[in-house]
Amino acid sequence: MLNGRFRWALIGWMFAISAIAYLDRVNISIAGHAIQQELHFDNIQLGWVFSAFVAGYALFQAPGGRLADRFGPRKTLALGTVWWGVFTALTAMAPPAVASVLWLFLAVRFLLGLGEAVVYPSSNRLVAAWIPSQERGLANGLIFAGVGAGAGVTPPLITYVMVNYGWRWSFWISAILGLGAGAVWFLLARDRPDEHPLVTAGERELIRRGLPAQSAAQGAAVLPWRTILGSKDVLALTLSYFTFGYVSYIFFTWFFIYLNTVRGLDLKSSSYYGMLPFLAMTTCSPIGGWLSDRLSRRFGKRVGRCFVSSASIGLAAVFIGIGTQAADARVATLVLAGGAGALYLSTSSFWSVTADLAGGSAGTVSGLMNMGNQIGGVLTASLTPVIAARFGWAASFLAAAALCVAGSLAWLAVDPDRQLGHHETSRS
Repeated sequence: MLNGRFRWALIGWMFAISAIAYLDRVNISIAGHAIQQELHFDNIQLGWVFSAFVAGYALFQAPGGRLADRFGPRKTLALGTVWWGVFTALTAMAPPAVASVLWLFLAVRFLLGLGEAVVYPSSNRLVAAWIPSQERGLANGLIFAGVGAGAGVTPPLITYVMVNYGWRWSFWISAILGLGAGAVWFLLARDRPDEHPLVTAGERELIRRGLPAQSAAQGAAVLPWRTILGSKDVLALTLSYFTFGYVSYIFFTWFFIYLNTVRGLDLKSSSYYGMLPFLAMTTCSPIGGWLSDRLSRRFGKRVGRCFVSSASIGLAAVFIGIGTQAADARVATLVLAGGAGALYLSTSSFWSVTADLAGGSAGTVSGLMNMGNQIGGVLTASLTPVIAARFGWAASFLAAAALCVAGSLAWLAVDPDRQLGHHETSRS
């Protein structure tokens, strides 16, 4: 059944790992109120806990990508799942009677972020080696559909577990799922098509012909940092992904609490309406990738990657701005979910362009870009309640909409055909 299409089995399992990774990180936003009650955290302190994870995740993006470039995505990602399984379990073991429990929580969440940081740089290194350029939009769209799927199933699943078994069991379950997914990945994956016994000669040739010239020529060579940091394309992508991260993390951290405490929905209604942005992400991520591939083949990558992303992020600004003004909680949720979906139409282009630009350094470059995304997430996790306290919750979402405009414009400075280090590679 997978004859000649084994690469899609790997993409399918990356979808599963992506979903579990987001289940693993979003569960704390659902369990947040119960954690506050037991451990006596206020909203500002809970924001620090959210930010601690994202800070660790952000800081290790580029180093995690470098590890994937050096040692391959198979080993790097497998070790990452073990790491995050351990620290997710430690989250469940936080003692309620210790005076320094806040600091323990912050440390564990920070270290959990370090382990999860290798997921998407590793996946992009896999895409750079396994997926022809003309298929990368769809491949990345499917991988990042896992973000919405994992985050979408989290509200009802974690709510059910909390009601029946308590908030700590939600973390035990997440840890077990992560460890299982990592074990399957290590058995299933290889770093390159020519290393895998289940890949046919025809599929290997198809992949080889579809790789950009730089990827095929460089092999495992790693670009020097001066080349990466000196690229205006990488800087523009990082800026745009920073704004993307700021906006998306509102949904991953504060949206459930916003529905429950600000819009007045009960716990059960919040758990179901809280799924809508993530269902929109799951649907729009592969659609955006498919559309990006299709337009790239017909009009070139400038249109298919850059213009599609610019337009979709701009559309997200419109939806979010309108959603904050809706009086009815359910209408507001639907419109804001439309903003989340529009934002995720652009996701695959970020990762497809970095894979095309960087080739054998795709892990490092996408890790640097994703660091910008996660720094945005750190800011929104902590700033959202501060802005809400001073100016109201509508202002928190309007700030996100304004950043979408900046992210949309940054894409206009990107040239997806300008490959990095065309004449310069390094293993240092």
